[in-house]
Amino acid sequence: MILDDSVLNGLLNKIADIDGIPVDGAYNIRKDGASMARQSTESVIITPKEDKPGIDIKVLPFATEKNIHIPVVITESGLNDMVYNDFYIGEGADVTIVAGCGIHNSGCEASEHDGIHRFFIGKNAKVKYIEKHYGEGDGTGGRILNPTTVVNLSENAVCEMETVQIKGVDSAVRETVANLDAGAKLFITERLMTHGEQTAKSQMTVNLNGDGSSAQVISRSVAKDKSTQVFYPKAEGNCRCKAHVQCDSIIMDDAKVRSIPEISANSCEAALIHEAAIGRINNDQMVKLMTLGLSESEAENIIIDGFLK
Repeated sequence: MILDDSVLNGLLNKIADIDGIPVDGAYNIRKDGASMARQSTESVIITPKEDKPGIDIKVLPFATEKNIHIPVVITESGLNDMVYNDFYIGEGADVTIVAGCGIHNSGCEASEHDGIHRFFIGKNAKVKYIEKHYGEGDGTGGRILNPTTVVNLSENAVCEMETVQIKGVDSAVRETVANLDAGAKLFITERLMTHGEQTAKSQMTVNLNGDGSSAQVISRSVAKDKSTQVFYPKAEGNCRCKAHVQCDSIIMDDAKVRSIPEISANSCEAALIHEAAIGRINNDQMVKLMTLGLSESEAENIIIDGFLK
């Protein structure tokens, strides 16, 4: 259902690929510090917490649900919103969860959203989690997003996380911790772009605790103008396991980027790899695109878009 609010509809489209309130599926839409719309289904039960702001999302065992939306929207300048969301994914379930936060700030005070998400993923369950961050508005107040995510994967569970910072976020600190049991698999893809004087920090710790567990962490970023980025992903192998950590960044203008991937083995059967690269846009690619008739700016945008996909 499209709402009579162009700002709200625009933010929901940017961060959750929906136009207004979904027609079906489970959802919880939070606006300016309060729940605006909520719906459960037979296999996904969403209930508000009684002791603090946030919700519990319970997915029943062996449920298949590809349409769970839990976006957060802030349109009030000066609002500081804190939310606690817990996800309980039943054994054998297969679900896709679309989260994210969009801030529209047209005032002079900072607007901030801090979210703490905890996942308890049951045996043999599969979760795809998509989280997008976006900021807009012509005010001078900051747009601040600080997400914390803790993922606990039971035996043979699989979690695919896609975190995206689109643009317009002045300050972001992302903290992610994952704990993997035997045979569990984790795939994290992080993509972000900063510009102006924005700052972004991402810290990840992946604990491979169970025999045969594996993780892949890929971070791609573009830093423009005078923005600053810091990445600190860490994989700790405590058993027979595999992990690959990769950080790739394009740096432009007067930006600053620090990439500090770390691997730590506490078992002789842990196989861990890390790589990091920071560099400018490939000049040969620029020249090739410009010979096809594109301007320098158009060529640059195509290369950046392709890099962040």
